[in-house]
Amino acid sequence: MPEIRLQPVPHQTLAQLVAGRLASLILEGKLATGEQLPPERVLVEQLEVSRSTLRESLRILADNRLIQVRPGVGTYVRVLDRSNFAEANALAQGYRQAAGAPPEASPATAKLPAPPPGPAPLRIHVDKPLHIPNLRRDRLGTFDLISWWERDRVQSARVMVVGAGALGNEVIKNLALMGVGHLFIVDFDHIEAANLARSVLFRDQDTGRPKAETAAARAKALNPDIRVQYFHGDVTHELGLGVIRRMDVLVGCLDNREARLALNRFSYWTSRPWVDGAIQELLGLVRVFIPGQGACYECTLTEQARRELSLRYSCPLLARSNLLLGKVPTTPTIASIIGGMQSQEALKLLHRMPVESGKVTHFNGMTNEVHTSAYLPDQDCESHWTFGEVNELPRRAQDTTLRQMLETARGDLGPEAVIELDQELILSLECPTCKTNDQVMRPISRVSYEDGLCPTCGQMRTVHMTHVVTGDEAFLDRTLASIGVPPLHILRSHNGREYRFYELTGDLEEALHFNHYQTTGAARLPDPARRVRLGPPTALAAESAPGRRSSRITLREER
Repeated sequence: MPEIRLQPVPHQTLAQLVAGRLASLILEGKLATGEQLPPERVLVEQLEVSRSTLRESLRILADNRLIQVRPGVGTYVRVLDRSNFAEANALAQGYRQAAGAPPEASPATAKLPAPPPGPAPLRIHVDKPLHIPNLRRDRLGTFDLISWWERDRVQSARVMVVGAGALGNEVIKNLALMGVGHLFIVDFDHIEAANLARSVLFRDQDTGRPKAETAAARAKALNPDIRVQYFHGDVTHELGLGVIRRMDVLVGCLDNREARLALNRFSYWTSRPWVDGAIQELLGLVRVFIPGQGACYECTLTEQARRELSLRYSCPLLARSNLLLGKVPTTPTIASIIGGMQSQEALKLLHRMPVESGKVTHFNGMTNEVHTSAYLPDQDCESHWTFGEVNELPRRAQDTTLRQMLETARGDLGPEAVIELDQELILSLECPTCKTNDQVMRPISRVSYEDGLCPTCGQMRTVHMTHVVTGDEAFLDRTLASIGVPPLHILRSHNGREYRFYELTGDLEEALHFNHYQTTGAARLPDPARRVRLGPPTALAAESAPGRRSSRITLREER
């Protein structure tokens, strides 16, 4: 008897059927171009599917360029043209066949315009009023001649730049020149001489100063019309999520995986898009990550990278001291190229223009080759989690206790509610040799590897820590700030079935103001720490002597 080869019976998942149903509504014009889709809750009820099925359906439609997801705003129907009509028709036909209806051609076919020759035209705002700028007085006047440029949107935008090194300098400079109205600059490092050859915003006299503060002052000097704020600290542990939640775009100019991973998770938790950039010698890359659209940064990590992260964190205290000490060699030219591309992607996000989310663009400065490739999303990625509705509490980290937060959470979630901390809280360090047990009560980010060594015998002590507050602890009357919770942070609580999210909104005025250098215009940077000089005074020392004004610094000091 001859062997019979059977082809698998084609079948569609429920998510594909839902996507086909929505695609047919787009083809029929019942979901018009530019129309916002109903909220997830309404779609779940009307389509009688689970929220996870609906989200998978929306992902299918987004991948086929039929809808556009705007984080924090909503989901909108894209223009139906020859770039996405075939996909829409295929999805709709699949739904019709599964529903038992005969396949038929969509009436939208005849309405499709013939594709213009050459590259696709830029988007043009036909309703944009004609404005003749005064190029002698208006620093942004030239931008008004761009068809898609929206001045009000740019000037009201809030963009956070994390990292103020060579790459961050270029991004900050570009965003300031383009008139992005609010810049929030984050960096924990200080300027050293080696930074001066690659950083356009730093000067000789800036050595020893905080990078974030200096970059903010120079950005304000470049464009006095913008508002700036700097944060000298570690974005991974010291910046409240409420600050990130209020940004329009995040731009990462980082040089290590830990900070990128943290920023990626913050991006997803708060539904904020972020633009990542990396440089080395004459090589660079740019990639945009939008929550819910394609792969995220954590999806891109190789198994080798995950093993290296795991090894570095095998000892909790050693991980805090084992940060990358080597400097990546870069040039100001590649920083300018990649920084320009990052700034451009941020500008496109602000204007809600199409971007290639979940893809990477590589630039090889040796050969001037550019290529783009897509990452494969990891369906089980730990970063793919978005906070629900955030409850804004009129409380501050410095005077709110753990007991008060637990009482609030249990009022919403019941007596089983617990509070999850973002990082491990070191309770005590116990020496197995000396049998001593020292109380610590500090977050792991503030405990070094050297702290873990017994001061008596030098033995590595056992670390006792926790990241959950259950209500049985003896330290419930400690303030949130005392255990490392930053101002304007968002805390998580759950009862094993559902989560609640609480923001310390009482910190808002102090934590997010964009008022640095605002009252005095371009402010003079404070002098770095005094330096001991040997030998006779030099001309520079005499110029900087007390009581004598220096002509080297043209910025005024913040009051």
